[in-house]
Amino acid sequence: MNERFYLYDDTEETKTRFVSFMGENQRFDLAIMYSDRYYGKAVVFDIQGSRFAILGQDDLDEPGYLEHAYQISEEDASEMRDFLQEVIR
Repeated sequence: MNERFYLYDDTEETKTRFVSFMGENQRFDLAIMYSDRYYGKAVVFDIQGSRFAILGQDDLDEPGYLEHAYQISEEDASEMRDFLQEVIR
């Protein structure tokens, strides 16, 4: 058997916030994980949709980014963006 080649194998302390809120059309169940990795951005998990993205303020300002990453409508993305702009550092 060949030895496994790792690009990295690190263990890190993280801070994770679990939040659920109702939008106009859907419920959002999110886990927002902060660590020193990803250049200060957060990993945002959509628990019900089984999708995640690494997000910073710059990504939230990118048109269509949340719609694409989470496969949600423009209206739902707007509600999610409004919330994330308050909590993403």
